[in-house]
Amino acid sequence: MNARVTALLMFCLIIGACKSTETETTNAAPTLLNDSLFPTYSLFPVETPEEIFFLDEDAKRFAEKAVYEKSILQKNVKGLVKAIFDHADQGMLYRNSANTTANTTFHNRAANCLSLSIMTYALAEHVGLNATFYEVDIPEYWTRRDGYSLLNGHINLRVSVPNDGVVAALGGAWADVDFDPQMLRNYFPRNAVSLNKVISMYYNNKGADALVANSYTRAYSYFRAAAKLSPELQQSWVNLGVLYRMVDEYEQAEIAYKHALSLNDDNLTAWENLSILYIYQDRDVEASRITQMVETKRKTNPFYHYILGEQAFDSGDIEIAISHYEKGLRLDKSRHELLFGMAKAQHELGDVSEAQRYLQQAVKHSPNEQDRQRYTSKLAAIASR
Repeated sequence: MNARVTALLMFCLIIGACKSTETETTNAAPTLLNDSLFPTYSLFPVETPEEIFFLDEDAKRFAEKAVYEKSILQKNVKGLVKAIFDHADQGMLYRNSANTTANTTFHNRAANCLSLSIMTYALAEHVGLNATFYEVDIPEYWTRRDGYSLLNGHINLRVSVPNDGVVAALGGAWADVDFDPQMLRNYFPRNAVSLNKVISMYYNNKGADALVANSYTRAYSYFRAAAKLSPELQQSWVNLGVLYRMVDEYEQAEIAYKHALSLNDDNLTAWENLSILYIYQDRDVEASRITQMVETKRKTNPFYHYILGEQAFDSGDIEIAISHYEKGLRLDKSRHELLFGMAKAQHELGDVSEAQRYLQQAVKHSPNEQDRQRYTSKLAAIASR
């Protein structure tokens, strides 16, 4: 990535809570936050947790109708999840940049998976269901917006009936909810995250939106709030570094990037942005050393090539997609996702025989019955034509 490109860390899918949450902490190192650079940041207050997860009466009735059967002591978790997905299917547009509150998402019908999950949590909480949020450990996944590279994280949640011996579950005691439109990330491990951290992720996303819109003071207000609420959230420190660099505060940017790396030395986005900063400072030898390290690590990740292939395929660049899938398969020839990608690409080029061959390999290496059936049905569809 050259020095003219900025890498921001965002979350595709962030969830928060309606419960009262502290907005201050003494854990964040004060030298990392330089309020004097943005003296009017307080003119851009961030949303409170109550504002983020507020629902009006229409939204509340929607949840109640979906969950309650004969009484409030009988709750249908899967009924709520089905109703939410049905609601989303009725004209709701998926928009990666739409970081909105629960009520706005419910009524606007334009949202990203962050917004949809905020809405889901708020609806579940209103009807007395439990929800646990998980950050999914996915390979690097990038999107582009207005000249910026945005690294997307991912979160999903599990909604369940309280285990209190009072409320009865109808149709199952729990359900996992994941709004990933590509269904790419279901194969990766996940870790539970705190409510403070997910609210900080929401602030981080809003800050990235503001930075892309060149509203630097607003961006600082959001990144500051995220960093103070959850100092362990390395993404906020990386984005603060980007912001500091963009206002020519290079020393402050370096401090922020190195703090993010102190939290996680494997954060390739922090390393990459540090190399970009060094190029701006004519520290070319240091920048080159970092760039080579980052590229080496990324090239060894088959999912990195898979994602590049998927992006090329979606753009109609079939030959480029095939080259990326092939690079991934050279690293791991057993990845069913890459094999299916090759099958899609070959079919798009009209090579039915090759498409069938790769689909058969995808079936062979499928990790579960669901994927095996999916690929088998694709094979049957090709054979019937």
